[in-house]
Order: sequence, then C-alpha cells, then structure tokens
Amino acid sequence: MVHIWPIGGGKGGSGKSFLTSSLGRLLAGLGKKTLLVDLDLGSANLHTLVDVPYPEKSFSDFIRKKIPLLEDVVSETPVPNLYIISGAHDNLDIANLPYEQKVKILKAIARLDYDWILLDLGAGTSFNTLDFFLISQNSMFITTPEPTSIENVYRLVRAIYFRRIRHYFNATDFKALEEEVLRQFGEGSFNNPDCIMEVIKEAHPEKNLLLENDFNSFKFKLVLNQLRKHDNIALGSQICKIIEKHLGLQVDFAGNIAFDDRVHDAICQRVSFLDRYPYTRTAYDLRELSKRIAQFTGQQLLIRYT
Repeated sequence: MVHIWPIGGGKGGSGKSFLTSSLGRLLAGLGKKTLLVDLDLGSANLHTLVDVPYPEKSFSDFIRKKIPLLEDVVSETPVPNLYIISGAHDNLDIANLPYEQKVKILKAIARLDYDWILLDLGAGTSFNTLDFFLISQNSMFITTPEPTSIENVYRLVRAIYFRRIRHYFNATDFKALEEEVLRQFGEGSFNNPDCIMEVIKEAHPEKNLLLENDFNSFKFKLVLNQLRKHDNIALGSQICKIIEKHLGLQVDFAGNIAFDDRVHDAICQRVSFLDRYPYTRTAYDLRELSKRIAQFTGQQLLIRYT
C-alpha cells in the first residue's frame, strides 16, 4: 500500500524542503522505495537538495501532455531507492492550476507504485496547496518557534478545514451557508469552524455526517523545526492543543528538529547534511522522526472528486 505524505507550512523558510528531502533519504535508507514530488509550483528547488542539478524531465512535461504518464516524469537520484518528480522547469503560471488539472494530478499520484510518496508543497494557503494537502488522511505541517510561523501554520490548518467543507457545496449553496452562519452568529462568525458546522448539522445533516467522518479520519502531524536551546521544548505540543481547542481538529506532535547552523552550510555546498554531520542533534532528531513516520499505516485517498 502506498503511503502519501503531503508536507508543508504556512510560511516560507520553515524548512519544508529540507525536511522532505531528509525524510526521503532516511526512508529510502530503510529499503523503502520512496518518491519525492516537488509541488511547490513555480518555486521548485527540491532537486537541488537530493543532488539532481539539472533534471531532464519535470512536472510541467506531464501537465502539458508532453509526457502522458506521470511515472515517466520520475527521475532517479544518487541515493538508492530514492526518486524524484522535479519542478525545475515549471513555468510561473503553473502555480495557478485549473481544478480539472489538479484532479488529474491527484489521481495520477495515487496510482504511482512506491512505498512512500512525500509531497513538498508550497507555503501559504493557495487552493493548490490546500487541495494537495487533502489528497491523503496523513499530512505533516512544519513550523518554527517564531510567533509569525506559528500563526501561519494555524491559519493553514484552518484553511484546510474550510477547504474540505467547501468541497461538499456548490457555489450557490456555499453562499447560502455563509449567510445563514452570519444571520445566526453575527459578524465574523464565518471564520469560526464551530459556527459553520453547527449550521451544517441543522440544515445538511447528511453532509455533516460525512464531514465529521472526514475530520475524524485526518491524521495530521506537526513538526517544530529549528528549535534552539533556549526555546520551549513543549511548544509543539502546546500548538497542537490550541488547534484542537479552537478548530476541533486533532494534530499530533511528531517531534522537534534542533537548529544547526551547518544545515545552511550543507545546503549551500549541495551536500547531504545527514551524511556530512551524522552525529549532530539535528541528524538524530531527523532519524527519530523518520522511524516514527515509517510506523504509520492505513493511508487512503480522502478527496471525493466530482
């Protein structure tokens, strides 16, 4: 069974590509056939972190139908068992994919024959990013200890929550839902998931049941990256509790990744941090995280396409 893990954060610079490439190397090292997919559309750079300086094929070749099958866009990396679909040649306009193309991409990814597929997503809350997060019940959010990064990852989780609700309504019904929420709960209430779900429960009980099943099946994980010695080691768990309290979504804390200046040096030198500095705290944290990820099972597709 393929295990698909979208990985992203609400803010650029949180280290999502570094985390994706590191987990890919470690899972491949466990003998798992692992694929990295660079879905940071328009700003792809994952290939550089796995020592593929100039990929001959890219994601755009599939989008433009130059290469009809997504599996034919896959490139090998120097790491045994590790493969990549690069976005190195993507045009800037690829960041604005029509919904029909996204459906095609999501279905094609789900059919790929790999043990693990890690999706490196763009930062922020664009519809592309949200829809790619929702391909799987498993998703990994990455944040740093800075307040701005924490606030952005909270907004990202909330946006995924709203995007999932939106999939169940056409434009007319969704507008009516918004108006009813505002009528019952007042100005600003449409930003409150509890208010929205209360109205859905009353007016659309069948959709409420489906949504509750969806939300209960989410297995979201949070990683706190670049944790310095003076930072609160319990911060990640505290963020998860805040998300559950205010959004009603369970996010499990997956672990801290220690800050290390040598990460920057390794990236600039285009060498593997794990190979160059295997005995650092950061490398240890990454290995422990990969072991926990390797134990998770039960992935299935979540999006219902129409």
